[in-house]
Amino acid sequence: MRVLVTGATGFVGGIVARALVQAGHEVQALVRPQADRRLLADLPLEIVVGDLREFESVRRAMAGCAQVYHVAALYKLWVRRRQDMYESNVTGTENVLRAAETLGVERIVYTSSVATLGCVGDGSLGREDTPVSVSDMLGHYKRSKFLAEQAALTYARRGLPVVVVNPSTPVGIGDLKPTPTGQMIVDFVNGRMPGYVDTGLNLVDVEDVARGHLLAAQRGQIGEKYILGHENLTLQQLFGLLSELTGQTVPRFKVPYALALGAAYGDAALARLIPGREPSIPPVGVKLSKKKMFFDAAKAVRELGLPQTPVREALRKAVSWFRQFGYIKKGVRT
Repeated sequence: MRVLVTGATGFVGGIVARALVQAGHEVQALVRPQADRRLLADLPLEIVVGDLREFESVRRAMAGCAQVYHVAALYKLWVRRRQDMYESNVTGTENVLRAAETLGVERIVYTSSVATLGCVGDGSLGREDTPVSVSDMLGHYKRSKFLAEQAALTYARRGLPVVVVNPSTPVGIGDLKPTPTGQMIVDFVNGRMPGYVDTGLNLVDVEDVARGHLLAAQRGQIGEKYILGHENLTLQQLFGLLSELTGQTVPRFKVPYALALGAAYGDAALARLIPGREPSIPPVGVKLSKKKMFFDAAKAVRELGLPQTPVREALRKAVSWFRQFGYIKKGVRT
């Protein structure tokens, strides 16, 4: 089957494209002209150069495809121009949905995020149906993904065969940039993690997330959402697992929220003054840390058959991959 993948040069999208190739599909990847294509270098797929923000570009890339996996998104907690976030995440998604409707695509899997879901933040588990509204979305990334998800669900209600998946925090192979979580792993293993904030997240092996996309196309119900996640861990527990894997010491200093937020605002102000610089501690990221982002993936496990690789194994693969590609200093035990 011929399928289109957007965002195939990114972390999740690259692993989704790989899983589709391994499953025997004929894969087309919509890729920006300047994108880093290293994750795709060994895959027998067709690169289609284009831009999600241009409808005709999307329509041309999608022509002849039976399925679409719309994984692409601008994932940043700080941007110099907020419109870039909305053009990529909202307009880009609307272009994909409109093109799929025009061309009569058989199935669309839209990659949303647990960032769009309701979450009390006190350690209780968020689910696909936990009440939430756009007013709960903190920051432009969350808001733009929420609006894009609502667009996907609107198209589904009028008959487009869309299934929504909401990955939690993927870890594992292929994290080129790396993502904020991947960078945290690299910093910990390299001994550059003097302290931590008191928060928590749901982690999942990125290869399970990719498999979840294929299962959503096969078994997912149109107009439904599925959390692709696994284990809920506090940051201290996450560092404990990494310590067992690498021998690095878990940081003892728990950074007070007010101190972290003040440092983040200072870092962001400095970034505004220096062209090309981005804050290493985005204020929105600190604000989000006030809640433990714990979620329940039982629906995806039950209805899709989502694999549940232990997070310890996913972290081991991540550390090994980061070491292989030079992110981790020589001499550090992994």
